[in-house]
Amino acid sequence: MVKLLNKTVGLLGGSFDPVHEGHIAISKIALKKIKLDKIYWIVTKQNPLKDKTHFSLKERLSLARKTVKNSKDIQVLYLDKKVKSSRSINIINHLISEKKLNNIHFIIGSDILIDLHKWESWKKIVKLIKLVVFSRKGYDRKGKNSIVAKYLKNKNIIYINNKPIHTSSTILRKNLKKNS
Repeated sequence: MVKLLNKTVGLLGGSFDPVHEGHIAISKIALKKIKLDKIYWIVTKQNPLKDKTHFSLKERLSLARKTVKNSKDIQVLYLDKKVKSSRSINIINHLISEKKLNNIHFIIGSDILIDLHKWESWKKIVKLIKLVVFSRKGYDRKGKNSIVAKYLKNKNIIYINNKPIHTSSTILRKNLKKNS
């Protein structure tokens, strides 16, 4: 039998296209409020639900690593090649089997919660992890009424009432396009 580590870790996944202060802010809040031992930023080559990325994988990984270089609690990982998938269920299964993690908190925004039921193996995901849902302006009510939230019936889900984060990768990319 495999011995699992008794560490509480958070996973913040995405394309990080580009990384921004919102990623840092929610990571710091999660570390403090949930008392996480560590957060893994899981950078994916390509979001399966989006067409393309603005920055290359190499640029995104480099910027993410520079952003957290002074934080011992946040580590950037790229696992798509090793796992041969960017799907969350495969990444989670890998972390459980290879890193022996058993207390995983999956950090998302309330906007993601709305469509989480469209993800591959979402029911397996929510059985393996605890969902940590951060407030996103305009999405909280829909998120709390989502298919996944109703399925969980407030079990294995933590809602974080954070101050609004006014930046996003989408906003940053739009600003970059305007200025180029």
